[in-house]
Amino acid sequence: MEAEPREKAVQTEPYLVINMALALVIALILLYSLVFSPAGDNYPIPCIHEKISGEKCPSCGISHSFSLIARGRINEAYSWNSRGMSVFIFFAAQLILRISFSRSYLKNPDSRRELVLTDITGSILMFLTAFMPFIVFLVRML
Repeated sequence: MEAEPREKAVQTEPYLVINMALALVIALILLYSLVFSPAGDNYPIPCIHEKISGEKCPSCGISHSFSLIARGRINEAYSWNSRGMSVFIFFAAQLILRISFSRSYLKNPDSRRELVLTDITGSILMFLTAFMPFIVFLVRML
């Protein structure tokens, strides 16, 4: 039995495949934030920079921060990593955008090019806004 036209589009359209993959990764990141408790301090991914150099980096404490944000403990989240909220908002917004843009892509075939360009431009700007302190840190390390 052949797939329905909409199902076939999802399977063959690179934009939709990429959006679904990104949405899955982002959902897993947010789930990670809910599963690992800040109280238990049982995060499986350590800060490699801190392990090697002994110095904290801009991302130190971000797992704690995400977990606290996911639990609504915003003030505590800022104490672990002041940039955690902007990065968390980036991921949450991207999850919503991946779903919204995918739906628009399927519903409006005549405006796909504009949608993709808007998506790319907006996502790059959001990424740079959320991750600029990390990018600056990496450039300074070079």
